[in-house]
Amino acid sequence: MAIVSEDDFHQSSNSTYRTASSSLRADQEALLEKLLDHPPPGLQRPKDRFSGTYIIFFSLGIGGLLPWNFFVTAQEYWIFKLSNCSSPATVEESKGSDILNYFESYLAVASTVPSVLCLLVNFLLVNRVPIHVRVLASLTVMLAIFVVMTVLVKVDTSSWTHSFFAVTIVCMAILSGTSTIFNSSVFGMTGSFPMRNSQALISGGAMGGTLSAVASLVDLAGASDVTDSTLAFFLTADVFLALCIGLYLLLPRLDYARYYMRPVWPAVFSGEEQLPQDSPNPPLVAPGSSDSQTPPLRPILKKTAGLGFCIIYLLFITSLVFPAILSNIESLSKGSGSPWSTKFFVPLTAFLLYNFADLCGRQITAWIQVPGPRSKVLPGLVLLRTCLVPLFVFCNYQPRLHLHTVVFQSDVYPVLFTSLLGLSNGYLSTLALIYGPKIVPRELAEATGVVMSFYVCLGLVLGSACSALLVHLI
Repeated sequence: MAIVSEDDFHQSSNSTYRTASSSLRADQEALLEKLLDHPPPGLQRPKDRFSGTYIIFFSLGIGGLLPWNFFVTAQEYWIFKLSNCSSPATVEESKGSDILNYFESYLAVASTVPSVLCLLVNFLLVNRVPIHVRVLASLTVMLAIFVVMTVLVKVDTSSWTHSFFAVTIVCMAILSGTSTIFNSSVFGMTGSFPMRNSQALISGGAMGGTLSAVASLVDLAGASDVTDSTLAFFLTADVFLALCIGLYLLLPRLDYARYYMRPVWPAVFSGEEQLPQDSPNPPLVAPGSSDSQTPPLRPILKKTAGLGFCIIYLLFITSLVFPAILSNIESLSKGSGSPWSTKFFVPLTAFLLYNFADLCGRQITAWIQVPGPRSKVLPGLVLLRTCLVPLFVFCNYQPRLHLHTVVFQSDVYPVLFTSLLGLSNGYLSTLALIYGPKIVPRELAEATGVVMSFYVCLGLVLGSACSALLVHLI
C-alpha cells in the first residue's frame, strides 16, 4: 500500500487536494490564491450543520431550472393550445399552421436572446444592486409568470390563439431572462463558499432536468387529459418557486452561510489582481467608490480563459448532438410495434438517461475533483469528447438522406453512448464551473460566476446552431 505524505495534501478555500505529481502544483497554487479558510482573529469557521446550506443550494439549483424545463417540455400542451381549437380531436387538422410549425424556433429565440442580454445586465449590476435584491426579484417574477401560465391552462384560448401565442412567447422571454439572472447571481454567490456548495447548485440544476424527464414519461404513460397533467406540472413549479424564496430567506440565518457571506474589503485593481486580505475587523460596508464600479472584466477573462474554453467546447459538443440527434435515433426493433421500441425508446434513452447520467456526473464532483484547474488533462478530456459525435451519427438516426450506413446495429449502443455523453458532460462541466470563482480574488467571485454563465450560454448557442447543419449532413 502506498503511503502518502501529509505534505502532498493542501487545504484550499473549497476542498482538499492531493498532489499526485509536480504537475499539479500549479493547480494547488491557483486554488490557494484566496485564503478564505483562514478566518480573522476571533472569527471561527462554523460547520454546515445537517448539511443545511448544501441542501438549500441544491434546492435553489432545482428551482432555477425546473420551471424552465417544465415550460419547454410541455410539447403536447402547446400543440393543443395553439391548434386554434379546444378539442383534441381537431388538433391534427391544424398542425400545418405557421405558429405550430415554427413554435420551437420561436421558443428558442425567446429563450436565448434574453439570456444573453440578462447575463450582460447582471454583470453590470454586480456592484450596483445587492445580490439579495436580484435573487428575490428574479424569483418573484418567475413565480408571477408561472402563476399566469398556470391560470391559462384551463382557459379556453381557441378564440384568441394568436394572442395566446404572443403571451406565451413574452412569458418565455421574461422567464428565461429572470432565470438567467437568478442562476448566475446564486452561482456567483457560491464562489465565496467552499466548492461543494457550487457543486450542490449545479447538481440541483441537473436534478431539475431529471425530474422534468420523469414527469414527461409519467404524462406519456398515463395521462388522459393533457391539460390536467400540465396543470399538475405548472402547480409543482409554482410551489417549488415559492419554496425557493423561503429557502433563500432562510440562508443568511445559518451560521455557516453567514460566515461565508460576510463582507470583504474589495481589492483595488491597477493592471494586476491583488489578493484579498481578511482584516481583523472587516468593514460592514465596502468603500462607496467600488460599489458603483463595474467589475474589471479583463482580469477575470485572463484568469478563466482556459476554463472558459473547456466549458464552451464541452457544451458545444453536448448541444450538437442533444437533443437534435439523440431524439431522432430510433430503436432497431421499431417494426415490432412494442411500446418500448415505439413509445418509450426516445423519452427513456435520449432524455431520462441523459439527464440522469448528467446528474450522476455532477454529483461525483462532490467527492472527486481531478484534474485541477491548471491541468492540461482537463482540456484534453474535453477535446476527447469530440469522438462521441460520429458515434451518435452512425447509430440508427432517422431519416438518413446522405449517410445511409448504420454501423451500430443494436439498441445497446445509443444507451451506452448517451450514458458517456451525460456522465462526461456533468463531471467535466461541473469541474470547470466550480473552479472558475476559486481562481480569482473573493470580491470578484460573483462577477466571475456571471462570466462562467456566459461561457455556458455561448457553448449552448454555438452547439444548437451547428446541430441544424449536422442534421442536414446526415
